[in-house]
Amino acid sequence: MDLDPQIKTALEGVSTATLTTVLLKKGLRNVWMRGTRPIREGQPRLVGRAFTLRFVPAREDLATPESWSSPISTRAAIEAMPEGCITVVDAMGVQDAGIFGDILCARMAKKGVAALITDGVVRDIQGVLGTGLPVWCSGAAAPPSVAGLTFVAWQQPIGCGGVAVFPDDVVVVDQDGAVLIPQALLEAVTEAAVEQERQETWIMGEVEGGASLPGLYPPNAENKARYEAWKKG
Repeated sequence: MDLDPQIKTALEGVSTATLTTVLLKKGLRNVWMRGTRPIREGQPRLVGRAFTLRFVPAREDLATPESWSSPISTRAAIEAMPEGCITVVDAMGVQDAGIFGDILCARMAKKGVAALITDGVVRDIQGVLGTGLPVWCSGAAAPPSVAGLTFVAWQQPIGCGGVAVFPDDVVVVDQDGAVLIPQALLEAVTEAAVEQERQETWIMGEVEGGASLPGLYPPNAENKARYEAWKKG
């Protein structure tokens, strides 16, 4: 699950807002995971490959406290997570069953997992905050996962916040939420996103200097030429 260090560094300098625009230009509209909000202010922008976990609706014979000791459990999945991955969890948007609490998050932090992203909720929120693990989710709830969910698999295709996520796709997450970059488009998207960030930096400078927006954002031919000259200089 290693990510090219140059690509990782480049994407760390690109906002999720820019990425959604670049992906839109490439025909991908559904890449922003709904319900993925940071649990604390100031969490850094993070980039990593997706390590996926999947829940289905609770079934009483399977969703039990005893299932936590099963070979197919969230505990076993955590032990399979490689350092630097971003864990993406399909909790079907369930709001009344916390998928992970402080102990599980502490173990993930200890293993060097970069972040936890889910369209569901966590529990033991104060303890989770204390682990230092960056988390993006839709809130907190006291009941455990088995109160509303059955854990079934890891490293399979999932849906998180309405977005299809495949293992090893790349995820970028910041204060605006989590965005998916398909593995096959990674290099092209990274190159285009870096260029867009550079161009928007120039545009912002023009705006701060008093320039009006028509013909500037997006730039017309004249302003494109001025931008290219600025870039060379």
